[in-house]
Amino acid sequence: MDPERRILYHGAMAVADGKILEIGESAALEAQYDAAEVLDCAGKVIFPGFINTHNHLFQTLLKGLGDDMALKDWLATMTFPAARHLEPEDCYDAAMLGILEGIRSGMTTEVDYMYPHARPGLSDGILRAYRETGIRGIFGRGCMNTGERFGVVPEIMQDPKTVEKDLVRLFEAYHNTENGRIQIWTAPAALWSNTAQMLQMLYEVSNAYGAGLTVHVSETPFDRMATEALHGCAGVDCLEKLGITGPNVLMVHCVHLTDSDIDKAAQYDLKVSHNPVSNMYLASGVAPIPKMLKKGITVSLGVDGAASNNGQDMIELMKTTALLQKVTTLDPEAITAEKVLEMATIDGARALGMERQIGSLEAGKRADFVIFNPYRSPKSIPLHNPVSTLVYSATMQDIESVAVDGRFLLKDGAITVTDEQAALRRGQQAAERLCARGGIQNRMAGHPWRT
Repeated sequence: MDPERRILYHGAMAVADGKILEIGESAALEAQYDAAEVLDCAGKVIFPGFINTHNHLFQTLLKGLGDDMALKDWLATMTFPAARHLEPEDCYDAAMLGILEGIRSGMTTEVDYMYPHARPGLSDGILRAYRETGIRGIFGRGCMNTGERFGVVPEIMQDPKTVEKDLVRLFEAYHNTENGRIQIWTAPAALWSNTAQMLQMLYEVSNAYGAGLTVHVSETPFDRMATEALHGCAGVDCLEKLGITGPNVLMVHCVHLTDSDIDKAAQYDLKVSHNPVSNMYLASGVAPIPKMLKKGITVSLGVDGAASNNGQDMIELMKTTALLQKVTTLDPEAITAEKVLEMATIDGARALGMERQIGSLEAGKRADFVIFNPYRSPKSIPLHNPVSTLVYSATMQDIESVAVDGRFLLKDGAITVTDEQAALRRGQQAAERLCARGGIQNRMAGHPWRT
């Protein structure tokens, strides 16, 4: 994924101290370096680590509880009731579960977007999981201070002063820690659930710390209606009115952007996180991605929370990205496999302002990479073109090893950073306890058969 988009068919990569030293022909590098460890990747492919630019890790505990619902009902009957009962340990267990699934799908960078804060310490649970797993993590501290008329429950709202105080605490304690691997951003839940005062404060704090702001924009017609009811305008017009228009703004979903919105997004170099699996799950619509790309907008990929995806799978996300645009536009060339890989790697890095550190395999960049073994799944054999195989014929089984800063989080198919089975058991137990506290009945015998 370097500027020339080279594919080396007999290549090697030298890594030391968390960085890529050199990439070139195998014979030349083997003669040049006396490595402490040599990995024979014959028949395998090395890709840059996949970058997920949108998630709600706490929702991992809610997987499968919001099936077949419109967004408004999904929020009111399941997500908000659970959110007001979250404890820090729930957030930690949920984050561990989601991150482990992400790693197994080749994810090396994760953007979490934590918007409900019914009690203190929820952020710290997720940041603890970031530290323990070794993933490259951006934590978006979210918030809401309005929206009761649209279903937001008061227990998860906070006033701007409370939010600002906690933001400063998080930035001072965590931002650029772990050798720069962990960062803090701001992440207002939506334009329609935050006042102008809150939104402008968040952007000011982000800019003061050299960080970014990410926000749901025009996800559904309801989103636009509610935003206009509160702010007098919607979409990029609303961001423009509030002065939130820098290249460090990452808009999420953008399903119902107008042509004017797209033009302004290109003008201001606003970035986009495209979440096709979630948009399909909630029947939100199809984002006009080809239009955005033609205007030169940076579009990245996001799995979104597991409550509106039922997975954290970057492999599934890539195939869905390509196929959804083809069937919607009736154009088989609407998005190519190569473009999808760019969106999952170098464009994801650009969306986060990190293109000089990650997103491609180049000397001097951080050693975030994936070893892809097509022989781990019959679906991926034969391999004729590595990018096509990844996007159209891959499964999570093919992800053999995953490294961040040169440290293997997954090696030869085994998680190295924690007891995976124990984490899975804790996740199941935490999910059951949260459902009990939140009175959520849509599980096991309480789940109706729907036809």
